[in-house]
Amino acid sequence: MKRRAGAAFSAILLAGSLLTPAQAQADSASCRDVAIPVRLAGLLPQTVHGRLCEPPQGARTVQVLVPGATYNSAYWDSARTPETHSFRLAMNKAGYATFAIDRLGTGASSKPPSALLTAFTEADVVHQVIQAIRHGDLGSRFDKVILGGHSLGSAITVLEAGTYHDVDGVLITGLAHRINPPGALIVLGSFIPVALDPVMSLRGLDPTYLTTRPGTRYAAFHAPGPDVPGMTAYDEATKDVVAPGELLDAAALATVLPYTRRITVPVLVVLGGGDVGLCGPLATDCTSSAGLRQSEAPYYSASARLRTYVLPGFGHSINYAPNAPDYHRAVSQWAGTMGLPR
Repeated sequence: MKRRAGAAFSAILLAGSLLTPAQAQADSASCRDVAIPVRLAGLLPQTVHGRLCEPPQGARTVQVLVPGATYNSAYWDSARTPETHSFRLAMNKAGYATFAIDRLGTGASSKPPSALLTAFTEADVVHQVIQAIRHGDLGSRFDKVILGGHSLGSAITVLEAGTYHDVDGVLITGLAHRINPPGALIVLGSFIPVALDPVMSLRGLDPTYLTTRPGTRYAAFHAPGPDVPGMTAYDEATKDVVAPGELLDAAALATVLPYTRRITVPVLVVLGGGDVGLCGPLATDCTSSAGLRQSEAPYYSASARLRTYVLPGFGHSINYAPNAPDYHRAVSQWAGTMGLPR
């Protein structure tokens, strides 16, 4: 079982690395790994790993990207068909720098006891990352910072932007204020303790972290989009963990507290039109971008200048949609019209 899982993961990574010459030439960004020292809850020294990628001509604006539950920074930079699925590549080609991070507990970042992690403590950590960027600690200086998130990462983004007011724009994907309970149960039903996963149990993590049961990624995060075997397998092979506490206060934020009203910079909200946990007649209107705006507008102040975009035909993890470039273009166009320069 372990040997087969390892072989499958190697095949996926190999397939992702075999880019055509045109694809390789198109990705002219300069990328490097960065480790930023932070303090969890103001006390415990930790390290946040991120990957900084800049267009060859440089950039005035950097997008700090926070992944969702059971994802890490790989979500933003797919190694499989990156011309379609890599948000990082699309933004670099549009002239923006990107800094995709691993939340604490995931990827190459520190792995503290899961009991110490909540969406609020993660937001404080992201704030420290943004301050490091503002101070030039990454080696590059930027005039503007866009903070972007996916799902849980969007909840963390809302908390950071609404608390510290240190970013110039906010991108929220895979998060809205009205939940579709039957669909949300599909997502929550996919979670298991990391110790029960045949591959991830070997990482030596705190056993109270959660991941997803093998074979559930499509139903939880891709449906009703096409079940592309290679893309679903890539999602499974690169999946990560989440702390239970992160889910609890993130859920409270999404369904109870109008914390988004505290955001005072431009906001773009993006959802997949078939997001099972959020979309439905009695939940969020995902039938159109205008419908989504009508659903979400009451939760934002006028200073957010709320814009919305619905990517039709796919579920929660929209970077893996076949039509993901449409949403990538919508993001870069929104940033430009909101005065966030390349």
